[in-house]
Amino acid sequence: MRNPFQAMIENQVASIQAQLASAMEELARTEVEGSSGGGAVRVQMTGAGEVRRVSINPDIMQEQDSELLEDLVCAALRDALGHVSQVKREKIFSATPLGGLGVDLPDIF
Repeated sequence: MRNPFQAMIENQVASIQAQLASAMEELARTEVEGSSGGGAVRVQMTGAGEVRRVSINPDIMQEQDSELLEDLVCAALRDALGHVSQVKREKIFSATPLGGLGVDLPDIF
């Protein structure tokens, strides 16, 4: 005879897995933007971390050396990745009971 609590837990786990899969699909469609240099360099990225676009203000390319431009691109990427991390946490917390439990997720998702 099957334990009724085991069936209940299995159903809850299946529900959480479906919600998590849905959240991950939504992340792939979500776009975030990071910027640096007062908006001179912008990076658009999906919530899954895929870089979609890098835009650089043409004025900065004429005025600045390549090393500074490289630093600005890296800073914009870091900013975008920070937004991705925040969006992932929000989506995962909303799809699982973790947020209500006060669990803090590591950056592995």
